Amino acid sequence: MFDFDQWIDRRPTRALKWLKYEGTDILPMWVADTEFKAPPAVIKALSERVEHGIFGYSRPSPQLTELIIKRMADLYDWHIDADWLVYMPGVVPALNLACDTFTEPNSNIITAKPIYYPFLHAPGFHGRKAAYVDMVEQDGRWLLDLTQLEEQAKHSDLFLLCNPHNPGGTIYTQAELQAINDIAERHNVIVCSDEIHCDLLLDEGKPHIPYAAVSDDAANRSVILMAPSKTFNIAGLCCSFAIIPNPKLRQQFTRAARGIMADVNLLGFVAAEAAYQDGDDWLAAQLVYLRENRDLLVTRLNQVSGVRVLSPEATYLAWVDISALKLDDPVGFFEQAGVGVSPGGQFGGSDFIRINFGCPRAMLEQALDRMISAIAAR
Repeated sequence: MFDFDQWIDRRPTRALKWLKYEGTDILPMWVADTEFKAPPAVIKALSERVEHGIFGYSRPSPQLTELIIKRMADLYDWHIDADWLVYMPGVVPALNLACDTFTEPNSNIITAKPIYYPFLHAPGFHGRKAAYVDMVEQDGRWLLDLTQLEEQAKHSDLFLLCNPHNPGGTIYTQAELQAINDIAERHNVIVCSDEIHCDLLLDEGKPHIPYAAVSDDAANRSVILMAPSKTFNIAGLCCSFAIIPNPKLRQQFTRAARGIMADVNLLGFVAAEAAYQDGDDWLAAQLVYLRENRDLLVTRLNQVSGVRVLSPEATYLAWVDISALKLDDPVGFFEQAGVGVSPGGQFGGSDFIRINFGCPRAMLEQALDRMISAIAAR
């Protein structure tokens, strides 16, 4: 019904992912968008809106707000109010806005390491200091070092959480989130949780739990960031939202955004509504495909001497340990082999690379063949 094997030529579209390697044979497996067409319902809704022909300023429909409220209840048993929603043009701008809103200059902001690189940069952009907490391997999963988190929380006002975690793909459990919130509560730390990958769950039976749904205290101290962009491959349309239960935090957040934060793209609103209304069958099929891609990648790379990867529970991004290969320039090495990967150092883990496996299987197989052959030929 949905053809995820279709290899679509994106090069004529000025796609960032492909533009980086324009004029080469390098397969781009780096930036986090997929090679899949958006759901048919999304394409249809966008086509109809474009046919209308007028693209002035816009606001979200009441239907979109109701769809989000219903989605939170149906998927997470999390019951939110409409006035908790704050629409934003992107999760990264919202993350930066949280840094500026809830902390003072020169104060500490906690973030994990490794983590999606805007987390690492955001504190410094606003004259704050980043306080790092290591992600450590525990029973085949990447988890926060809670001892470090406890120590950093004593001297910080804000914690930037990534749930599910990027890179690494950890889906935090109720107990793990509760342990984080216990620390946040003890030291009165606000938690801004990026949950943009919350729909991309690859391990069946492991649910996503929004940080704010853990307890009343967690809800009262949190800003939850979500979007349909990664799930339905519509990131370029720039539509996301914050869910802020605490009215005081919400007021601070919205006041700080005035005159600075752009409105959401009107086509982003259209796409989001169509995705949440009619995209779930497509999403279910995509998850089956991504699980098979993940399993292929994990199996093949773990058979290579000097390479190790823990199976990600969520996302379409693999965090690959190549420390044993002792490469001086890992990205350059794999580019020479014809594969463009993300440098681990960008995320705070220089002994790793990140690989995007959200692509047709033939593309993934070709990339793995190239990488494995290059390693064997060293």
